[in-house]
Amino acid sequence: MFKINDNYTKLPGSYLFSTISKKVNTFTTANPGADIIRLGIGDVTLPLAPKVIEALHSAVDEMGTKETFKGYAPDLGYEFLRQAIADNDYKSRGVDIALDEIFISDGAKSDSGNIGDIFSVDNKIAVCDPVYPVYVDTNVMAGRTGVYDSATEKWSNVIYMPCTNDNNFAPELPGETPDIIYLCFPNNPTGSTITKDELQAWVDYALKERAVIIYDAAYEAYISEDNVPHTIYECMGAKECAIEIRSFSKNAGFTGTRLGFTVIPKELKSNDVSLNSLWARRHGTKFNGAPYIIQKAGAAVYTEEGRKQTQEQIDYYMNNAKVIREGLIAAGYSVSGGVNAPYIWLKTPDRMTSWEFFDYLLNEAKVVGTPGSGFGPSGEGYFRLTAFGTYENTLEAIERIKSL
Repeated sequence: MFKINDNYTKLPGSYLFSTISKKVNTFTTANPGADIIRLGIGDVTLPLAPKVIEALHSAVDEMGTKETFKGYAPDLGYEFLRQAIADNDYKSRGVDIALDEIFISDGAKSDSGNIGDIFSVDNKIAVCDPVYPVYVDTNVMAGRTGVYDSATEKWSNVIYMPCTNDNNFAPELPGETPDIIYLCFPNNPTGSTITKDELQAWVDYALKERAVIIYDAAYEAYISEDNVPHTIYECMGAKECAIEIRSFSKNAGFTGTRLGFTVIPKELKSNDVSLNSLWARRHGTKFNGAPYIIQKAGAAVYTEEGRKQTQEQIDYYMNNAKVIREGLIAAGYSVSGGVNAPYIWLKTPDRMTSWEFFDYLLNEAKVVGTPGSGFGPSGEGYFRLTAFGTYENTLEAIERIKSL
């Protein structure tokens, strides 16, 4: 008889955003016609930039003629896109990343979950708490996290690094030594950031402990402060200890078109084994490449017009973040985030639990957010709102919340 991967059965409940969707669907069934404003899942609402649309149309036309038709993409992705990434995301910041250190994918979420394939099941991971659920859940699926304690909502073989108001929602170096460290800055869900010096301390720690950092930089385009690094490779020694994962979803609105990339420098090794070569082997075996049409659209993001147009979209969302942040502060809420990130992290009022506040907002204001406890035990008593709604809906949502 066939057997299943019983690590999946260890996962508590369903994926966070699936649970939210079910609760909202139940509410709308009971309240048909309810005008619900969704500021929960981090999905964009603005259309793709005109330069991106132009590139998509051009690429579709290319696929319609024999001379320019494209089949399978190269394993690492098309060179024109990898070159644009190397020049604009790295060389422009004084960082030298080789083209064969960039791996094009269908998004940061996929890479965040799949990167564990090249690591032994015996590795111990460290995560921020609260944390993007994919980091933990995919390690559970791999059998790397130990036993789940429902009382503490923690896994026995995971090192949790609490991110609280006391440490400005940024983790401190762990007391127990991990093998793999997950960091995300600007952070999802808290919207927090760290300075270059603070990130350098993490790099120095990883080098000392011979650990690897998996650095999720999906929101780097939203950074507005000068002392916040856009890439971990701005730090000395990072190429020897860090993998960086990036996304086009939030910086260019590709949530529905799917495009991302992972950078693994050739200097990053375990003993004499190159992680770059391991990921190249995995990538070529399990992935057939992002579509040519989408990669052409991605390259358009880096053109002069593309940069200008996508920056206008980022400015739009960050103005929404400002509206949410200032509106909540005016209403008496304790708030963080919303400065270098499109997420606003607020403390729930009147000692409500995160899910109690979710139900309260849904029922009384018809506004959907994300319960902080869904991101980990230290998220209890907190709540996340996103800036990815329309400006009009964002204004209306804050007015509704202020009137409660």
